[in-house]
Amino acid sequence: MPKINVADMKDYVRRVLARDTLKIAVVGDVDPATLGQLLDKTFGGLPAKASLTPVPDIQAAKPPQRAFIPLDVPQTVVTFGGPGFRRHDPNFMAAYVVNHILGGGTLSSRLYHEVREKRGLAYSVYETLLWMDHSAVFVGNTGTRADRAGETVDAITKEIRRIAEEGPTQQELDEAKSYLKGSQMLALDTSSKLASALLQYQIDKLPIDYIEKRNAIVDAVTLDDARKAAQRLWGQGLLTVIVGRAPQAAAQPAAVTPPAAN
Repeated sequence: MPKINVADMKDYVRRVLARDTLKIAVVGDVDPATLGQLLDKTFGGLPAKASLTPVPDIQAAKPPQRAFIPLDVPQTVVTFGGPGFRRHDPNFMAAYVVNHILGGGTLSSRLYHEVREKRGLAYSVYETLLWMDHSAVFVGNTGTRADRAGETVDAITKEIRRIAEEGPTQQELDEAKSYLKGSQMLALDTSSKLASALLQYQIDKLPIDYIEKRNAIVDAVTLDDARKAAQRLWGQGLLTVIVGRAPQAAAQPAAVTPPAAN
């Protein structure tokens, strides 16, 4: 195996950690002049310009595809996903809102209702959007008993097909927008949370006043916007990976290793 030495680490710092790509968010009782001195002292020794390796834009594999990976573990894990929305896509917020309706991590999501509450197939199930500089995907995950993995995947697939074909209801849209707007302040109720949000806005190349405009952008999403975003996200189906014991193996008792002879 190749070894990493001190020269490699210094080369990495020289190429990657540089002042022109550095993003900083500061929240607290400090004035600009003092902060500037502290930042200069902390980061002034970094190279002026980064020398990053060019990264091409990547498109996620086209659904539908399904893979089963046998692994002798008690619980089967199901991960699913597909192509998503880049952050500066004009329809990003519509996708963000409709994704919240489907599986946005709340107890009111469609997937939570169908998979846990209605069928008792899993303790939790979620689905989220992930956006990066050169790609974007949606990813979901749940875990269940091996003998109910097929039923779980079928329930998820059916619900995703339904929202892709029909879109959300007006009530679901109104409730999702209300939640996303109301939870905004709870997401910014400490200095560290506010600093993290301001840093993410910089990484996403959003304007400095985005924090003030965000709720109006959520409010502007229409039912037609949400339906089109749902069709674009989930209309082709899912990439699904199932990891665990085959259903027939799950019905058999686990093998017991006999004790070693003394």
